Amino acid sequence: MSRKRKRRNREEGHINESWLLPYADLLTLLLAMFIVLFASSTLDEVKFSQISSVFNQIFDGGTGVMDNSAPTPVPIPKDSAGEKNENSSYLEDQQSLEEIQDKLDEYIAVHELENQFQTKLTEEGLLITIRDSILFESGKATIKPQYATLSKDIANLLVFEKPRQIVITGHTDNVPINSAEFPSNWELSMMRAINFLKTVVSNQQLDPQLFSVKGYGENKPVAPNDTEEGRSKNRRVEVLIQPLVLKDGTSVE
Repeated sequence: MSRKRKRRNREEGHINESWLLPYADLLTLLLAMFIVLFASSTLDEVKFSQISSVFNQIFDGGTGVMDNSAPTPVPIPKDSAGEKNENSSYLEDQQSLEEIQDKLDEYIAVHELENQFQTKLTEEGLLITIRDSILFESGKATIKPQYATLSKDIANLLVFEKPRQIVITGHTDNVPINSAEFPSNWELSMMRAINFLKTVVSNQQLDPQLFSVKGYGENKPVAPNDTEEGRSKNRRVEVLIQPLVLKDGTSVE
């Protein structure tokens, strides 16, 4: 066989692979595009800049159009980690208030005080409502001696691992008092709150600076004053145990 024929056979047996180079280049460009899109979607400018620098060096030796193509800042969604932490703090504090409520409810049940005491978890905190009949004589602001122990027991239940602000509020019905001691229901409600406060803070474990008092007289009824039952509900002392963390995650000073 001639030498020319042998050379032709070798050429026919060789497969032309020149198409692999542009195909590989195309895959590289597609990979680069997907990486850039992924980096942009994560809003991580540092990561984006690093990837940009690498590809600029690969494609054109160091600088290129990607140098100033940082992604436009987008507002972080409200379900970010920071807000989750804030919500977690709020929920933990609400759970602590529920545990305090459970202890108070247990005390009320053991001493059969369901008709005189009530607890309720509100947006403002844990509210304890005490009917005035268990603490005061009609038209008086001095706590009955037989219930002094009860006030001290309540004081013990207000000792918390993390101290909380506590507001004590006095309320009356709309029957005018106009006595020499109390010219109006306003003064009566305030003095009842003050005297209850004095009994509570006699507990040495409680900081008086965490307590405040208010008196509303007949101005914030919880029931109609046209029946004796309604007036009885309106004559009350309220103890509000405030939260440590608000719903928006703000800590209460």
